[in-house]
Amino acid sequence: MRRHRNTKIVATLGPASNDYDMIRALFEAGADVFRLNMSHGTHEEIAERHRIIRQIERDLDTTIAILADLQGPKLRVGAFANDSEDLVDGATFRLDLDEAPGTKDRVQLPHPEIFAALKSGATLLVNDGKIRLKVEDCGPDYARCTVIAGGTISNRKGVNVPDVVLPLAALSKKDRADLEFACSLGIDWLALSFVQRVADVEEARKLADGRAAILAKIEKPAAVEAFDSILAASDGIMVARGDLGVELPVQNVPAIQKRLTRKCRTAAKPVIVATQMLESMIESPMPTRAEVSDVAAAIYEGTDAVMLSAESAAGQYPVQAVRTMNAVAVEVESDPNYREIIEASRKVSRSTVADGIVSAAREIAETTNIKAICCFTQTGTTALLTARERPRVPIIALTSERGTARRLALSWGTNCVMCGELERFKEAVVNAARAARSGGFATPDDQILVVAGVPFNTSGTTNILRVAPCEERLIFATDPG
Repeated sequence: MRRHRNTKIVATLGPASNDYDMIRALFEAGADVFRLNMSHGTHEEIAERHRIIRQIERDLDTTIAILADLQGPKLRVGAFANDSEDLVDGATFRLDLDEAPGTKDRVQLPHPEIFAALKSGATLLVNDGKIRLKVEDCGPDYARCTVIAGGTISNRKGVNVPDVVLPLAALSKKDRADLEFACSLGIDWLALSFVQRVADVEEARKLADGRAAILAKIEKPAAVEAFDSILAASDGIMVARGDLGVELPVQNVPAIQKRLTRKCRTAAKPVIVATQMLESMIESPMPTRAEVSDVAAAIYEGTDAVMLSAESAAGQYPVQAVRTMNAVAVEVESDPNYREIIEASRKVSRSTVADGIVSAAREIAETTNIKAICCFTQTGTTALLTARERPRVPIIALTSERGTARRLALSWGTNCVMCGELERFKEAVVNAARAARSGGFATPDDQILVVAGVPFNTSGTTNILRVAPCEERLIFATDPG
């Protein structure tokens, strides 16, 4: 199903989008990737959603990417004797390992690893940052704090520690079990939460063992600081602005989002901008103007994908939310300013033959009457390099690998088509022309660009660029091979 936009849409599934009809409606409304949130739902429920997606994929003869999002370690306070207490500014409040019910003066924090890493002056945030505590002194089993910003603290509220790199692995025991389960299902992307260092990504990659591409979620200040190494070790990135906005000053997040998005594009790795994009549509059929502007800003930046969370998983208007996001993307990409911004932010990278080939393809396509760039790819690298160029014409990615086609559903502007393994370049040209015509990208009178590598079916061999007609009679008449 051809999309008339380049930016992709990720839709999270949940109680509001749990059956065949709704999930198919979300896909037809514009969802390109479905996110399975491993924080919610049993393995049986996750497996059923996976089965439905693959059934829709077969019924519509298309490729759909599935992203499994791991929960990551959850840091929470214990329970209170009265279920909640009000903390006032300037008061002293203690966190410790004592299992006794909490009071107005203290509560359990059952994470000794936090106390081991804390230092005087560190900040602790509770309940999504609504309560802010400053550590005055601490030991291996306690932290005595001053309440900087008070409020109501209640049972098992989350705790963030923005100033400290915690001695915690990104993968909890639950995450390891979920990772193995998701990979055994056959998901395409694995999103890793609580990333603080490159070792977190490397551990997940080792456990996935090639069964899924690794997407690192950037949601902690430590990950922002170590971003270059994390990006190099990952297949893709999610800018998870919710936790970033808790652990960092909110005014810092837009600049970080822009910087990380551009670095991902330079590295030819997909990036998703996520969290609270159309949050009002959980309960309203219409978004706010500020939300629409937020989605548009991410698209103007050149993000590969924008994501819906609770809007499609638990909201009252999941299909409308996808349609809204689709409409915003179509409108933004039709704006002449969009092309100016995208092209002004393009960084020329021609350190390899493949870089030069895809850069030349984009330049030829934009200076002649070329209708599409057709790239043959086994691992997806050629298509990703082509997408990095953000060409003005559609990208058709042809591959014999179903997993590659699915993973590329997350990448900007890629229209994935399955084809058989090839032996001769003429076969590639014929397959490209057929895909361009059948997808409505070109007519028999048009020309396309074909990018491929010879020998075929070998990664890292992108070395051919050819302008080709879309009519097979002309292909055979002009190709000496």
